[in-house]
Amino acid sequence: MFIRNEKSVKEFIQYYPVVSIIIMIHILTWIIDVVPIPLFEQLYNLGVGRHYEIHNGEYWRFITPIFLHGDLIHMLFNSFSLILFGPALEQMLGKGKFLLAYLGAGVLANIATFFLNPSFNFQHVGASGAIFGLFGIYVFMVVFRKNLIDSQNAQIVTVIFVIGIIMTFIRPGINAYAHVLGFAAGFIIAPFVLKGARSYYPWQYRRTYDDDEEIRFNPNRWKKKRRFSGKNKPNLLWIIIIALVILGLLSQIL
Repeated sequence: MFIRNEKSVKEFIQYYPVVSIIIMIHILTWIIDVVPIPLFEQLYNLGVGRHYEIHNGEYWRFITPIFLHGDLIHMLFNSFSLILFGPALEQMLGKGKFLLAYLGAGVLANIATFFLNPSFNFQHVGASGAIFGLFGIYVFMVVFRKNLIDSQNAQIVTVIFVIGIIMTFIRPGINAYAHVLGFAAGFIIAPFVLKGARSYYPWQYRRTYDDDEEIRFNPNRWKKKRRFSGKNKPNLLWIIIIALVILGLLSQIL
């Protein structure tokens, strides 16, 4: 579910257009930030989540910080986390619901941050609230919609969620409001966006192109494996790798 098996960037963009567009926006806004052109600097500053400006009525700043980042590492880690956790949800929810869930969690996290920390001097950028919103949806599935997620991926979600919460409160410089409230927003949004959601299945099993265009599933996907065989060991390795990567991610994002 969280292991990418697309054969090329073109294939990834084709399968997950919303995730791809968001990542492209991340890259574009980072370029705008680093290129020393006054117009670019003004555009970037118009998007930063500055509470002083929000107090003055610039409410678009609840949305725009979701697409901005403080530096290259910040942008890369958030984009990488979206590559890991966004595609499965985009496939399960559909493009419209996924975008609504992603932006909804991010915006609600930013609004909650504004009211809970209304200091005029506070400012923030980053997709962390929206990404934690995705975790909120996954955790909701683990608890209430077990039919939508297999046990192995449920364990991955649980481990990463625990690591994320721990790092939120021990790592300095992190906007804990955005993380916690983004997660809460995703959890609240989940029952609405998961209505009619499809169970996840790898894209290589998505469709056999017969005349009837019927979608066919891998019949062995949901069979419970009782012990680790040679085919299972790489999956365990990937769990460890992903957990370590996310640990690094959460130690870096603001």
